[in-house]
Amino acid sequence: MFRKTPKEKQLGIFSHTSSLLSGKLRNYYDEPYSWHNIFRNQVTTRINEATFSKLYSKGMGAPNASVRVMVAMMIIKESQGWSDAQLFEHSRYNLLIRSALGLLNMDDALPTESTYYLLRKHVVEHEKTTGENLIEKTFADVTKEQAAEFEVSGKSIRMDSKLLGSNIAWYSRYELVHETLRLFYKKLKPFIDTLQIDKDIIGQLDAVLKEEGNKVVYHHNRDELKTRLQHLGILIDKVLQITELQRIAHYQTLCRVFKEQFQVDESLLVITRAKEEITTNSVQSPHDTDCHYRNKDGNQVKGYGINVTESCDKDELHLISDVDVRPVSAADNGFLEEGISQSQEVFTGETQNVHADGAYHSLDNQAYCKGKEINLYLSAIQGAKGRFDLMPGINNELTVTDTETGEIIPATKLEAKETWRIRTTNGLRYFTQKQIDACLLRKHLENLPAQITNVRNNVEASIFQLGYHYPNDKSRYRGLMKHKMWANIRCLWVNFVRILKYVKQNCPLPGEVCQRTTDNEKTGLKSFVLALNFASEVFIGLYIILFYNVFKKKFISANF
Repeated sequence: MFRKTPKEKQLGIFSHTSSLLSGKLRNYYDEPYSWHNIFRNQVTTRINEATFSKLYSKGMGAPNASVRVMVAMMIIKESQGWSDAQLFEHSRYNLLIRSALGLLNMDDALPTESTYYLLRKHVVEHEKTTGENLIEKTFADVTKEQAAEFEVSGKSIRMDSKLLGSNIAWYSRYELVHETLRLFYKKLKPFIDTLQIDKDIIGQLDAVLKEEGNKVVYHHNRDELKTRLQHLGILIDKVLQITELQRIAHYQTLCRVFKEQFQVDESLLVITRAKEEITTNSVQSPHDTDCHYRNKDGNQVKGYGINVTESCDKDELHLISDVDVRPVSAADNGFLEEGISQSQEVFTGETQNVHADGAYHSLDNQAYCKGKEINLYLSAIQGAKGRFDLMPGINNELTVTDTETGEIIPATKLEAKETWRIRTTNGLRYFTQKQIDACLLRKHLENLPAQITNVRNNVEASIFQLGYHYPNDKSRYRGLMKHKMWANIRCLWVNFVRILKYVKQNCPLPGEVCQRTTDNEKTGLKSFVLALNFASEVFIGLYIILFYNVFKKKFISANF
């Protein structure tokens, strides 16, 4: 049964943590700008438990534990890179962590480990069945409230991406097929006696799977592995023809791996596919069927691509508005529209400027930004610069300049299509409108001032903080949904740290001097202090002289 928990609990007379402390300990614990108090106010209390109500029964039953506390625990876990055991230890015995979670009384109960794991499981299953990511929605709702409170306009945004490997082993083709069949057979074994399966097939499965795939690769040469891979394909084909096995776990994965790695010819013979026919979005591991393969500038990754979008308006708090996780084969330019759309949902203002690198360039993105009246500032365009400089003129004229020789070559427009032609020593050369637009855009980007092109660079710091606990670019999770949960939770923490610094610098306590003062303000403050000291010295001097004169006058009148 779902039931909301109060944001602020009743403080106990004898169990309130603050009442059990004294001196500096109590002062820091009660300090409004201490990190645990700001985290509780800016993150924990902003988590809307109603978002998760669909995971619980509406009828009778035991009420749920505090969803707000459990989501806040997930954020703190990812902030420190803790294990689950460390998380629960600190949540039970660390007073500052308990305060950050909203557990202000010493006897406030913490959700149990099983309840915590069950919530994560339900969130993953809900996303698989409905496509709705509740953690992602929570991130958007919390960030939207934060942006409204601190007046983050989001008129200028920037974005960058990161590749992150899944927590899987790197398999060769044989190891992949062998491991997939092993996982399937492990789930099949308990039902062998109840299913009508040929004993010869069972015998072949036992014979093949008595040895692990990596050991088979180690003990056999390349030709022997090709033969064994062929035999595995024939055996899997026989297994998949048994319709009763479709309800066994990993059956769909086995079927997918067979279609990607093998093919059946016209004679119904199983043939191993050529290596060139295997696509990058094929199964890389039966333990994580969502991840894809990508080789980006020599960086080979089996995992996911993560795009981060954040505000970058000058003299404003910068917050991450969207983090988008997709299989690693997704192109960077496919993230742009979603990043802009989500930013407009979160921030208070309309997006006017977008800063990104050349990987986000595409004709569709250019057209999208032009239609929305958004300035798209790219650091460059992918690909080498062409030899010819193209400059369109009036009346469909085109000026073509050879950048190597400086020669201006006359161009002729073909009437049949939007194409221009020039004659060179090597023959005819043709230019399309797409090439002309790319040339003009490249020259436009080269002429942008440094204060615009340098805006994008700082987003790399956000990318660094996102994967701070994964310096080897390999996560501890498997599956697309779990990586989405991790990314949104981690970004909630990054935003909190920025708010913490912003509040301390811009909202000092009464009697304190703001740390974020300009040079002129510091000079003026110093001059004011010096003038005040001088005035006080003059006043004290005059007071002493006046007192001396009065005393002298009274002393003389008393003696004479």
